[in-house]
Amino acid sequence: MKAFAALYLELDASTSTLHKVDAMARYLRAAPPEDAAWAVYFLAGGKPRQLVPSSRLRELAASAAGIPAWLFEESYAAVGDLAETIAHLVPDGMEDDLTGLAEWMNERLLPVRDADPDIQSQRLLGWWAHLDWNGRFVMNKLITGGLRVGVSKLLVARALAEVAGIDHKTLAQRMIGYTDPRTAPDADRFRALISPIDSPQARAQQRSHPYPFFLAHPLTDDPAQLGPASDWLVEWKWDGIRAQLVLRDGGCSIWSRGEELLTERLPEIEQAARQWVSQAGLGDSGVVLDGEVLAWDATQQRPLPFAALQKRIGRQRISASLLRQTPVIFVAYDLLEWGGEDWRDRPLQIRRRQLVQSLGDEEGPWSVQRLCLSPALNTDPLGWAGLAQHREAARGLGAEGLMLKHSNSSYGVGRTRTAGGLWWKWKLDPFSVDAVLIYAQRGHGRRASLYSDYTFAVWERQPDAEARLLPFAKAYSGLTDEEMKAVDAIIRRTTIESFGPVRSVTPSLVFEIGFEAIALSPRHKSGIAVRFPRILRWRQDKTIEQADSIESLRDLLLGSGAFQSIPAGVRQ
Repeated sequence: MKAFAALYLELDASTSTLHKVDAMARYLRAAPPEDAAWAVYFLAGGKPRQLVPSSRLRELAASAAGIPAWLFEESYAAVGDLAETIAHLVPDGMEDDLTGLAEWMNERLLPVRDADPDIQSQRLLGWWAHLDWNGRFVMNKLITGGLRVGVSKLLVARALAEVAGIDHKTLAQRMIGYTDPRTAPDADRFRALISPIDSPQARAQQRSHPYPFFLAHPLTDDPAQLGPASDWLVEWKWDGIRAQLVLRDGGCSIWSRGEELLTERLPEIEQAARQWVSQAGLGDSGVVLDGEVLAWDATQQRPLPFAALQKRIGRQRISASLLRQTPVIFVAYDLLEWGGEDWRDRPLQIRRRQLVQSLGDEEGPWSVQRLCLSPALNTDPLGWAGLAQHREAARGLGAEGLMLKHSNSSYGVGRTRTAGGLWWKWKLDPFSVDAVLIYAQRGHGRRASLYSDYTFAVWERQPDAEARLLPFAKAYSGLTDEEMKAVDAIIRRTTIESFGPVRSVTPSLVFEIGFEAIALSPRHKSGIAVRFPRILRWRQDKTIEQADSIESLRDLLLGSGAFQSIPAGVRQ
């Protein structure tokens, strides 16, 4: 724990990418494999669920510090982080605990989750008494599940590559699924990560693993600056779950971009993929497709709202009724492996050509099946002006805009530049309404002393009834620091009631709220759910009476578009 705590603080104090990679590589070379296994898990973003309730941690820390609960809460509000607050308030340990990270996790921290509350308290007090500030801070972070390290997975892969002497792209692929909470890190898994390319461990791991996903950058400028539209493959940007379909050695696995294995929850896609491999005569040779999982309404011939797909994916067991209610399809974007050969460095136009040949040509109406090709727009006659018009029609198709991929681009790792340049997502402008702030609570980290997390409402006006504000969304991003301080001062002056951390305020502030999608939702009081809400601007020019109504949201819902088939004339 001591060595890992030192690494965490070294990474936190540095802004140099090279320094961070070097620090991680030094730690991984020196640490026992079992400790290195857990370190990679945390560095890559792994988070075991909280081990001890926050209320017990706060009560116990206040007692250990010899201060009343109210003073602890005030300290917590000032610091903004529970683990750091406890580390500051609890007295320094008298001994130097040299226990390794793996032993801390496997024999101390993980077992405490199911321990009796008295045993939990006894052990926590003992651990705090044997750790210095660094150790207490990191241990508290591990207990609360709030450990966040300022490094990307790509940097962790680069550090592992230095240790193993293997290309970092290979390491990035091997790391996919490493942080799955269902499988604990151990020495064998770490050795497999850094094993030689031709080792049995590497070959076994390769059978089901996807490639790291290549990600697009948002396009905010005029696309004409990218050169002729004919140089680009242009597709619809669907609102589903990005996934890779991996078919190797008779096996089939479906991985989400979030590195979650979804195969058992998408049985109809797995079945369609196996049939395709069989009909295409591909045998056991490796094939990997990059694409999008969509919940599909066959009657309306359009994607179902993302909430329906989320509900489907959130179930560990898929019932027959759910299969009928929320059918899914896999829309293939790209071909990453063919015949067991990595095709990522080949130009996109070559990969696309093989994908078209293997999944069917692009002439005529879009053929929507369980496994189908993503339609591309014919850029030659359209040009950027014509593509802009089609982009505006995206919501009518259940899409979010357009994807732009250079015909000569290779398939990279993450948001990196590749041969042929970047990929771009040319999204529609968000939906927006003017809404009233009615609730607020304090933020976290540097915002801990400010009321920066807000609940917004719109008007509900009915005949013979007094108008009321109906909450519909929460948002915390979009304001400048100065605006946030000004809003915080108003919230403190206009507070009506406090409900734990939440303050109810006198309605007086209007904000323009943007969001990507809108859908019906019986779980929300307004009957409507919005996706990715954020603050676009503070409408100081409007009174609360001028804010939008629930009818405005319903109009957006109705106007979000009915499916229109994609004309063959705009297809490549």
